[in-house]
Amino acid sequence: MNASSSNLPAQRIDARGQTHVDWRAVALLALPLVANSGAQLVLNLTDVWFVGRISTNALAAIAAVHWLVIVVLIILSGVGLAVQTIVAQTYGGRRLCRASQAVWLGLWGILLAVPLFFAAAFGGRMLLAHLGLQAPIAQLAADFWVPRVAGSPFGAAAFAVLGFFNGIGRTRVTLMVTAVMAVSNAILNQLFIFGLGLGIAGSGFATTGAQAIGVLTAMAVFLSPEYRARYRSHLTWKPKWPGLLRQIQLGFPMGLLWAADLFGFSVFQLMQVRLGAAAGAATQVVMMLTACSYLPGVGIAMAGTTLVGQSIGAGSRDWAFALGNRIIALVAIYMGTTGLLLALCGPWLLPPFLGAADTQTVSVLALGARLLWFAAIYQFFDGLNLGSGLCLRGAGDAVVPALLVIALSWLVFIPLAHALTFAPGQGWYEMLPLAGLGALGGWLAVVIYIALLGIALWWRWRSRAWMQLQI
Repeated sequence: MNASSSNLPAQRIDARGQTHVDWRAVALLALPLVANSGAQLVLNLTDVWFVGRISTNALAAIAAVHWLVIVVLIILSGVGLAVQTIVAQTYGGRRLCRASQAVWLGLWGILLAVPLFFAAAFGGRMLLAHLGLQAPIAQLAADFWVPRVAGSPFGAAAFAVLGFFNGIGRTRVTLMVTAVMAVSNAILNQLFIFGLGLGIAGSGFATTGAQAIGVLTAMAVFLSPEYRARYRSHLTWKPKWPGLLRQIQLGFPMGLLWAADLFGFSVFQLMQVRLGAAAGAATQVVMMLTACSYLPGVGIAMAGTTLVGQSIGAGSRDWAFALGNRIIALVAIYMGTTGLLLALCGPWLLPPFLGAADTQTVSVLALGARLLWFAAIYQFFDGLNLGSGLCLRGAGDAVVPALLVIALSWLVFIPLAHALTFAPGQGWYEMLPLAGLGALGGWLAVVIYIALLGIALWWRWRSRAWMQLQI
C-alpha cells in the first residue's frame, strides 16, 4: 500500500495510516514565497544602493524615515492584510466566490483610506521638524517622505491582491508580480534620481511607480479567464458594507501588530540618526542586509499563514497546530543560521553600499561590522516571532498578539533603547537613566526586545487559544 495525500493541506498518509507533513507540498508553496521575498530584498537593496550613491546624509535620511513610512502604510491598509487569512480559510472550505470578494473588499477599504495617506504625506514635514534631526538630513528625509507616502496606496493594493494568490496557494503569481516590481523599481530609480535629477525624492517616486505597475499586473491575472471562471472574480466587486466592516475589524489589529513593532524600530533608527550620520547610515545598511534573513523568513512564515488558514477552513484545527509548529521551527532555524553567516561575511558585504569618496565611509564600515553580530543574535528570536505571528494570523488571532507587541515595543523596547543609546545631554528625555553606549547599546536593546517578543508570541501559539476563534 503506497503513501497518499489526504484532503488536508500538506498532509501525507503512510502505508500504516499514520499522518505526516508532506514537505514537498510545503516546499512548493513556500519556495516561491521565499523567492518572492528575495525579489523584495533586491528591491530594498536597490533603493539603498541608489541612495547611497547620493551621499551618506541621504542614506541617513532614509534610515530616519524608512520604518515610519512602513508604519503609515500598514496602519492605513490593515483591511488588505486580512485578505490572505480570509482567502485561505474560505478556500479551505471551498467557498471560492467569497475568496475573490475578500480582494475587492480590501481594495474598497484602501480606496477609502486614500485621503488619510495624502494627509500623512503632506503633514510629514511638520512631523520630521520635531524629531531633532540635523537640518540637512531632515530636509532630505522630507523630500523622500512626500512621494513615498502619497504613493503608498499602490503598495497596499498590491499586497491585498497578492494576498489572494498566497491564500489559494498560487504563490508563483506573487513571485512573478514582485519580480516585475523589482525590475521596474531599478529602472525608475535610475531614471528619477539621476536621469531627471530629482535626487532622493526620485527614489520615492520610483517605488510608487513600481508599486503601481505591480497592482496593474496582479489585477490583470486576477481578472483573467481562469480566475473569472472559478472564483467569479469579475462579479464580486460590488462593496458589501457589512463584510467590509468585518474585514476591517479583522485586519486593523493585524496592521496594528506590525505597526507597533515597526514604530518601535522607526524610533530606534531615529535615535541612531540623532547620534550622527555614521551611526544612522551603519544602522540602515545593517537593517537592509539582515533583510537577507528576514524577508525569506517572512516567505516561509507566510506559507504558515496559508497552511494554517486552509487547515482551519477544511475543519482540522489540530492539523493546523501540527503544521504551524513545524513552520515556526523552520523559520527560526533558517533565520538564525543566515544571521550568523551575514555577520561572518560583514567586511565584504558592507562596502558596496557606501560611497568610497565619502569621508565617513571608514567609520560606517567599522561600526556596521560590529552591529552585524548583534543582528546575528536577534535573528533566531525574530524567526520565532515571525513564524508564530504569521501562523496566528492564519488562525485569525490578531487582538492578543497586537496587545503583546504594543506592550513590549512601546513600554520596553523604546525606553530601553533610549536609555542604552544616549549619554546625558544627547537624548530626548533627561529624566530617564542614560548609559551612553551609543549604537551598540541601541542594538543590545533590539536583541532583548526581539527575544521577549518571540517567546511571547510562541507562547500564545502553543496555548491553542486561537482554536476557539471563528471568522
